[in-house]
Amino acid sequence: MTTFKNMRLVAYKDEKFNSKVAEYVVMLNPESLKWGRSIEYNEEQPIDASAPSQKYNKTPGEKLSFDITIDCTGVVDSSRVDLPTEITNLSTVVYDYNGEIHRPNFVAVYWGKGLSFQGVLTTFDSSYTYFKPDGTALRAKVSLAFTSYINPSLRAQQDADESPDITHLVSVVEGDTLPQISKNILDSPDYYIQVARYNGLNKFRQITAGSQIVVPPLVPEGSAPESTSVSKGTIQ
Repeated sequence: MTTFKNMRLVAYKDEKFNSKVAEYVVMLNPESLKWGRSIEYNEEQPIDASAPSQKYNKTPGEKLSFDITIDCTGVVDSSRVDLPTEITNLSTVVYDYNGEIHRPNFVAVYWGKGLSFQGVLTTFDSSYTYFKPDGTALRAKVSLAFTSYINPSLRAQQDADESPDITHLVSVVEGDTLPQISKNILDSPDYYIQVARYNGLNKFRQITAGSQIVVPPLVPEGSAPESTSVSKGTIQ
């Protein structure tokens, strides 16, 4: 099996990264790269708490960024000495609009055995750093940034545990309220009375940290609600 020593940027026309369109092999591997991951929280300040609590909001897509040098002086690769062509080839893979799919390509970044990143381009900045006496550019530094991409069907599978259409068992933490739980699971605080009634709670606004609340799934409008479901519509 062929092993590529240099980083490869591979374009795909489908969101599952199966149909390869083209690829670009970098001339010089980047000296460093940054792979960023983050989690976003909403700060909520319960009335009886001395400090805000961090409520999970979402996990944004991962970010990958690096700089590559395209050197067309002939020193690196005597067969690649046309800088405009190199920039065009790179742009075709990662940046240009693909009329067949009505958007730029999906891009996978491969480097050795340790790096495989699937995403879409967000930044393409070129700095020309070396020229012939007549002004012809011979060398450029290209800064690239990507954000990860997961196709919607796979994302739906990964997010299934957050769906309002399945039953959830919620462990109550200090500062939680039924409207908050209803909003987090069912996308609206307005179902908290049904959730309280389902759990046999009389004091809707008082739940104990460490206890568990069962949040039944929502029933689509027009469907007959089951005994284990919260019906969408007017709160009774």
